[in-house]
Amino acid sequence: MRLDDLDDGNLDDDVGAEYQRGGRGGGFGFPMGGGGMGVGRGSMGCGTILIMIVAALIFGVNPADMMGGGQQAAPTQQVAPSASSDGTACNTNEATRFSCLVLKSNNDTWEKQFTDGSYRRPGIVFYDRNGQSGCGAAQSAMGPFYCPADQKIYLDTTFYQELQQRFGAAGDFAQAYVIAHEAGHHVQHLTGVADKVRNAQARASRTQGNQLQVRMELQADCYAGVWAAQNRQRMEPGDVEEGLRAAHAIGDDVLQKQSQGVVVESSFTHGSAEQRMSWLKRGLQTGDPEQCDTFAG
Repeated sequence: MRLDDLDDGNLDDDVGAEYQRGGRGGGFGFPMGGGGMGVGRGSMGCGTILIMIVAALIFGVNPADMMGGGQQAAPTQQVAPSASSDGTACNTNEATRFSCLVLKSNNDTWEKQFTDGSYRRPGIVFYDRNGQSGCGAAQSAMGPFYCPADQKIYLDTTFYQELQQRFGAAGDFAQAYVIAHEAGHHVQHLTGVADKVRNAQARASRTQGNQLQVRMELQADCYAGVWAAQNRQRMEPGDVEEGLRAAHAIGDDVLQKQSQGVVVESSFTHGSAEQRMSWLKRGLQTGDPEQCDTFAG
């Protein structure tokens, strides 16, 4: 994608960028979101835990949600990282700069959709291995996530290497898809969809709660497509294919087949490869957020 012209010299301020340095964790902690989901908890074998981590590695709002119940994780000893917001966070490396440009483009796009002026720009926080979010600990194994408590996107700076090397999803548009999906979760937070889903999950069975979560993730995929469609003039040949390839690679069925050899549809939390590609494609084809109602029916 061609985004360089969006850098007006104040990129950090434009996207509220920070870089957390020097943090280290004392265990594997999950960031806790704003409220429990009530999808129930059961015993989890190693395969289930691996699927949960891998699924959270790509486009997870909150890995704790997959565990159900919104219960507080066991505390971990943390050395608080130092946060830098001195105007250099976006320019730490090529990946951070590109992420900032993608987020700025998303913000510019979504501001136009909120005609009442109620859109609030999310921030973005980069960290190395371990960080701290308004939802709790941030660790590289979680992958990118959106924290509704502080309305910020969290991204480990080495994630894109994982995306390319482990999941075969190379290309700048595959990376842009990551940020656009998380920006989609921010839109859901602002519109109240996220709260409605969590309230419904609190009254649902685990399977029903997972199904609601899938619908929320697929809507964020569609929103990512809407952003891309409304910036089609910035796209380059092969970008759409990169996005669809990434969507396929992180489908629940693909990840489950790779990690445990079998597919358990009732445990899906993000949607199948076909579903993820389909909803991303819908956003790309229509450019209309009204066409992203994954909850209809």
